[in-house]
Amino acid sequence: MKEFEYTIKDKLGIHARPAGMLVKAASQFQSVITLDTGSKKVDAKKIMALMTSGAVQGTVVKCTAEGPDEEEAIAAIQKFFKENL
Repeated sequence: MKEFEYTIKDKLGIHARPAGMLVKAASQFQSVITLDTGSKKVDAKKIMALMTSGAVQGTVVKCTAEGPDEEEAIAAIQKFFKENL
């Protein structure tokens, strides 16, 4: 299992546009990718789960990837967060 923590910088948090983009990025991998906001743990491949995760600006999220391509998955998701959130 691979993981990283990231503090949401986008003033709107994880809203519709970045949630859709994140689902698209996460869906390219076989690994199970989850986001933990501290109060909720959600599947990064499910848009409604992401949008209702409560990840607003300043929220520290822990992202984990577990599976056959976890190295590539965690690197891609970490890059996505830095560029979009």
